[in-house]
Amino acid sequence: MTNPDKEQMDHKAVQERHSVYIVRCADGSLYTGYTNNVEQRVATHNEGKGGRYTRSHLPVTLLATWSFNSKGEALRAEHAIKRLPREQKWRLIEMPSLLKDQGQES
Repeated sequence: MTNPDKEQMDHKAVQERHSVYIVRCADGSLYTGYTNNVEQRVATHNEGKGGRYTRSHLPVTLLATWSFNSKGEALRAEHAIKRLPREQKWRLIEMPSLLKDQGQES
């Protein structure tokens, strides 16, 4: 037997997840974005309906994700990652915990 209240809370938690992700495009370039559903967003990119940049660099492959407590925290992290040089982005991909001090959920 399922608990409808728990299902509603679980559904709400999924809806309120704020994530930043990095994908690698077919040409090897990296793209950073924000979403509340990483799997759906990567699929949207690969359908050619995502960001303008990824539409012309398909397919994309998910490399890393980070979850945050609020949209604001996630958007600040996205902005900070986008400003990083490629080498530092690869360091983050290899060691995602480097971003943990930026308000990431544990």
